[in-house]
This record gives sequence, C-alpha cells and structure tokens, in this order.
Amino acid sequence: MADFLLVFDLDGTLIDTVPDLANALNHVLREHGHGPFSPREVQAMVGDGIPALVTRGFAARGADAAEASEALPDFLALYEANAANLSRPYPGVRDTLIELRRRGYRTAVCTNKAERATTAVLRGLDLLEMFDGIAGGDRFAVKKPDPGHLLYLIGELGGQPNRAAMIGDNENDAAAAHAAGLPLVLMRYGYARVDPATLDAAALLDRFADLPQTLERLGLNP
Repeated sequence: MADFLLVFDLDGTLIDTVPDLANALNHVLREHGHGPFSPREVQAMVGDGIPALVTRGFAARGADAAEASEALPDFLALYEANAANLSRPYPGVRDTLIELRRRGYRTAVCTNKAERATTAVLRGLDLLEMFDGIAGGDRFAVKKPDPGHLLYLIGELGGQPNRAAMIGDNENDAAAAHAAGLPLVLMRYGYARVDPATLDAAALLDRFADLPQTLERLGLNP
C-alpha cells in the first residue's frame, strides 16, 4: 500500500505570499506609468498563477494584455529574487509539517505559481526540504482547477489517488480535488474569492495546527 500523500496548495494555505507579490506587481506597474495596489487588492487577484496576476493588475489600470506580457519577465525576475522578503508561513505551518512527516505522511506542493518562483519561496523560508515533490503551474500542460495537475503529481511520486488528500484554501483547490476524487481540507484564512463553506470540503480549519487531528478524525491515516 502506498504511503498517504498530502498535497498542499502554497499561496493562502502554507504561506502568506501577498506582500512580496504586491511589491513586485507594484514595481512593474510603476515602471509602466501605472498606480499601485494595496496588498488587499492584490490578494483578490491571486490564485491562477503569475501571468494571470500580472494581466489582472495591468487590466485594472486600463492597460492591455500586450503591455502585461511585456512586463511579465521583469515581474518574474524581481519576484524570484525577493520571493521570501516579506512572505511568511502561516502560524503553525512549520511545526505541523514536521509532525505530519513524523507520523509517516508524505507531503507535496501543487500550486498554480510558476515552479521556479515556488521553489524560491520555499527555499527562502527554509521549507523546501519538507516536501517530496513540487508541481508548479507550468510543470504540466494543465493546472488547477484541472484535476490533472493533482493526478500527474501524485503519479510522479508513485502515489495513488485513493491514498491522497488535497489541503488548500480556494475554489481552484476545491474543483481540482473534487474532480480527482480526493478528500479536501480547506483553510478559512486563505485567498478564496468565495466563502470556503460553499466549496464542499470534508473539513474547514481556522488553524493549520489542527490538521493532524482533523486527518485522524476523517480516517485519512498514513
């Protein structure tokens, strides 16, 4: 029997990444003569990958997609170099991941953020070695909410969908997990653009530290 695999979203689940995303977005906006956004405004744009974030930011300032595409390389270079300046794991994340792995769970990250940027964040916050695998939004031909993003990662790690669960925060995580047939646990504190209570999760948590006992209660054991 395969070890039980916990697949985590990144932004809004493991790490509050909005401060560094906002800094990078506002920098490229200013370089193109546009005004900045507040972190709260940027948070509403997060969840579908960096190209979508940059496109939304420029569109909200009246710029077209071509200008956003022109700014994207500068955004990526700036963000990857500064991805962990202000971003921080949510309370309890580090200790809980250590405890989950001690109990025998395998752990992985499935995020729509580009893989190089994902690696930069995790390495900068000293979390990279806590995961057996990472699949950024540019890893496969599909990304969340397509279930293939989850299923391809599980397959790469030698796992089985019936021995895996999705831990996330938003509607993309929910759609991918449901379509893949995976149990879903959602964090209420994340970046969802809808009420997480409407996303049919097996459990909704206010604290990441409650995850081990929640998995045990749901019968999702290593």
